[in-house]
Amino acid sequence: MRITHPFHPLSGRQLPCVGERYNRYGMTLLLQIDDESICSVPPQWTDVVAVDPEIAMGGRRALFRVVDLLELAGLVDRLSKRICGRAKDAV
Repeated sequence: MRITHPFHPLSGRQLPCVGERYNRYGMTLLLQIDDESICSVPPQWTDVVAVDPEIAMGGRRALFRVVDLLELAGLVDRLSKRICGRAKDAV
């Protein structure tokens, strides 16, 4: 499998998959770096999962996807409402 995540130190390298591991965040792939080292990466960081069309069409130029920005905006909105609610209770 090839690591496709642009910021991973092994990005672009083809590594054999020696297993899978599941944790609270989901599945990770165990990739063998050399005879003594194995790294664990999410499948989304490899060529196992198809590239997100939004990222492919943008030529990997965008730092964020629209769906991620909308989710972030919702989170900021919910947090600001909590903070404003606490400030009103303190007065």
